Amino acid sequence: MDYLIKNASVINEGEVFKADVLVSGGIISKISKEGGIEAAEAVIIDATGKYLMPGIIDEHVHFREPGLTHKADIYTESRAAVAGGVTSYMEMPNTSPLTVTQDLLQQKFDLAAEKSLANYSFYIGATNDNLSELLRTDFDNVCGIKLFMGSSTGNMLMDGESELETLFREAPCLIAAHCEDETIIKENTARYKAMAERGEIVADATIHPSVRTSEACYKSSARAVELAARTGARLHIMHISTAAELSLFRSDLPLSEKKITAETCPHYLCLDESDYQTMGYAVKCNPAVKSAEDRAALLAALRTGVIDTIGTDHAPHLKEEKFTADYFSSRSGFPSIQHSLDLMVGVSDGGWLPLPEMVRLMCHNPALLYGVDRRGFIREGYHADLALFDKDCRIVLSDAGEFSKCGWTPYAGHTVSSRVTHTFVNGNLVYENGTFHEESRGERLKFNGRR
Repeated sequence: MDYLIKNASVINEGEVFKADVLVSGGIISKISKEGGIEAAEAVIIDATGKYLMPGIIDEHVHFREPGLTHKADIYTESRAAVAGGVTSYMEMPNTSPLTVTQDLLQQKFDLAAEKSLANYSFYIGATNDNLSELLRTDFDNVCGIKLFMGSSTGNMLMDGESELETLFREAPCLIAAHCEDETIIKENTARYKAMAERGEIVADATIHPSVRTSEACYKSSARAVELAARTGARLHIMHISTAAELSLFRSDLPLSEKKITAETCPHYLCLDESDYQTMGYAVKCNPAVKSAEDRAALLAALRTGVIDTIGTDHAPHLKEEKFTADYFSSRSGFPSIQHSLDLMVGVSDGGWLPLPEMVRLMCHNPALLYGVDRRGFIREGYHADLALFDKDCRIVLSDAGEFSKCGWTPYAGHTVSSRVTHTFVNGNLVYENGTFHEESRGERLKFNGRR
């Protein structure tokens, strides 16, 4: 089916401009600032007063399938994605079993082809003993390598010096890294456990940034940056949460010339450690949300070129796994993909970055950084991955409105000023004002350009 989106305020490539956009045969076939596009068979969508942007490319999600599907799966989380204007995602390997072999990687692609409403790719995970298997990957069809330099589910910690050196020297594509120093975290955990047992502290969510500290983040990130600089590897450090880490990245180069890049997440831009008092375990995640000073530094870095992308780190858990009586048993991570656009529009409304810069960080730059084929921009001939949103509304978020399988949001009770009204994936209207159209499935992402 063809669609003619009329009178939209298009946000694309540094501009906001009024235009009509014709979607035909799954691609963006025409963009006209003057209007006047004729398409007799097209369904007309009046976008007057609404903003049209490229579909978000979320490079950092945990959809929990296979093995952890009691809390999330590819179908449910891709629904939440398209409801939030996310048309493509890249999913992490810390599932059960871990995605560390070619067979297990292919099983995920097969599942997504059957179930995903959004476009998809999957990282292969690096471990201390799977390097030869990892290097067999066809990285024209796989988004990259995920490296945990801090532990995660199962045997996903890679900490051997020789193994890290070899990985950084031989990796033919981007290495996406989770950086927290495991030794520091283990020592802090043991100390706070002992203090809690002696009755010296109450072990609740407020201690999280004291357990998973800024020092743990900086030490690990600095180690990764040094390795990448020495070996020439392409390194993308994910979920930057501290002011100190910003000093590790350059702002004086365009993205096309950078080999070491940085991602942050909406929660590090919208929350700080004072929110543990009211939101508690709901916002417990790794790395931890940290100080107001860290948040302010990250917000300021959005406009300097130090931060290159925004990803969600969408990581659902059931309420009973999160809201426990004890800090040490509460799981880290929360659902966020449905509201990343809402939160970032709020950041824009706060004066921290114009809407075109938001689109650059969430759409253009992920496409360029990963070399995603013909996505991330509103250009003629590109795949018609599009999100239309209303910025003139006032909505109080609640668990009742959540599409993630876990059924809750840490932002319940928060007011946002935007809502996605239409989401197109490969030219198919998959989400429309709260209704899903599930006749089509997303496509496997292809990669060219920078790897």
